[in-house]
Amino acid sequence: MGVRYRYRPQVLKALAAHGVRPTPATRPELVHEFVSDLYRFELRRLRARQVPRQAYSGHVVALRRRYLLVSVPLRHWTRDA
Repeated sequence: MGVRYRYRPQVLKALAAHGVRPTPATRPELVHEFVSDLYRFELRRLRARQVPRQAYSGHVVALRRRYLLVSVPLRHWTRDA
């Protein structure tokens, strides 16, 4: 039997907001990489929309708030068994 991860409830809730539902067997590193990819995709999409410069930083801040987990260290994503 492989390693089992116990994700913290608040992490699971934040992940669910992005449609991500890891199983206990899913490595946190893999989930973090996926969420980071989603965040970068959103940033590229924002750039492609050519938002006016004065509004751009506000949109970036809003995106960053939606993707707070990207900045949370992985050691805080799970609980000890």
